[in-house]
Order: sequence, then C-alpha cells, then structure tokens
Amino acid sequence: MTIRIAMWSGPRNISTAMMRSFGARPDTAVSDEPFFGAYLALSGAPHPMSAETVASMDCDFASVRDAMSGSAPDGQPIWYQKHMAHHMVGEVSLLDMPDHRHAFLIRTPERVAASYAAKNALTEPEVLGYAQMRRYFEAEADRLGRAPAVVDADDILADPAGTLASLCAALEIAWTEAMLTWKEGPHSEDGVWGAHWYASVNASTTFAPPPRTMPVLSPEHQAIAAACQADYAALHRYRLTGERAERPTGRTKHDV
Repeated sequence: MTIRIAMWSGPRNISTAMMRSFGARPDTAVSDEPFFGAYLALSGAPHPMSAETVASMDCDFASVRDAMSGSAPDGQPIWYQKHMAHHMVGEVSLLDMPDHRHAFLIRTPERVAASYAAKNALTEPEVLGYAQMRRYFEAEADRLGRAPAVVDADDILADPAGTLASLCAALEIAWTEAMLTWKEGPHSEDGVWGAHWYASVNASTTFAPPPRTMPVLSPEHQAIAAACQADYAALHRYRLTGERAERPTGRTKHDV
C-alpha cells in the first residue's frame, strides 16, 4: 500500500528544502507542485516561466488528482507530494484526496512576503496561501476529528532532527537521519520553474541556519503580511516541534 503524504504550503516556505529532505529517504518518491500547470492554465496568473511550466505539465485538475492518488513512482512505499495551497483554483480540493496523509508547512508571513517579492511581483495576500491553508486545515481536522500535522519553517531550521522526527511520528512513518542531508544541485524531480526559484536550495546540502532578524518590508508588502497574520497564527498554535506537539485540546470547528 502506498503512503501518500500531501504537504500543503505557500510559496517560499522552505517547501523545496522539505522536498529535498523527504527525497533523501531511500523509501520515498517526491513530486514537485503537480497542480502548478493546471493553476497557471486556468488562472492566467503572471509567473516567471509560466509558458514553459504549462507546456511541461498535465494541466487538468482532475487528471492530476487521479495521478496523485495512484501508486508512487518506482514502486516506492511512500510518496511525498509538495503542494501549494493557492494553486487549488479548479474543481479539486483536499477533500478529493481522502487517501492522503495531509500536513501543513507554514512560515512567518513577513519572511514569506520578503522572499516572494524578491522573485515575483507581490500584490495580494492570496498568492501566499495562508487563507487556503487554514480552510484546508479546518476541513481535514473536521474529517479526522483531530488536528492534522502542522510544522513551522522556523522550527525546522532551528531543530531539523527534532521537528522532522515529530512530523514523521504524526504521519506514522519512521524517522531517519537521511532526511538531514541531500545532494547539491538541481534534482530530477524539480519542476522546470526551478531554474528561476531554486538557486538557494540547489546550492545547499542541508537545512540552512535559522534567520536571526526579520526582513524590512515596504509598506505595501507589510500590509500583505499583516493580512496573513490571523490565518498564520491559527495554524501556528497547532504546530509540532522537536520538544512537544502544540495540540490545544477540546478543539471545535470554530476554534481556528
């Protein structure tokens, strides 16, 4: 039986480093933003290398969903799928993937806004994915009757081994130290857009040290980060760390 892990995040959330980490496991196949082409084709959103991305991918939401619900590439027992929540603009959602183990990767909105704006125009909070992640988190929590796994990029960078071990426990897979290092350079599973977005992770072989300061944002970008703060905080209170799981008890659908 294939264990399918759907890791939902927004852009610039160390999501590619997390894909590298899971891809370093000997038992795991990984996929890079499989709904990206469908999102671009339907939304027409301006993105670097959008034409190349659409041309390289299956751009039908239902078809991608069906493929992601099948067996893992190369017959691997675990399939880690890197998903961007804001890509889900078609008639497919998290609820259409009930056989996945859904988890959520978040990051401080100011850091995400600064990193995104350095690579693409940032004009609205929706492209950072926080509101969609919160909706998906609530839907999955209601389906499971408990909070699904949430990890914060800052916790991963501060304590990769501990935080990833907690995440693996929540996903009911074995933790392995192989997740702490990977090969430098582009990887075969990267989307074509990696040529624009993945310079830092391609130069890495492990998780970077945690940043020590907060970025300075323009007033416009600060307003976008502030608009994401409530959704980020709602998810952050459920986060897993290396020391403990942040799991408020007695949750109802109105708690977040």
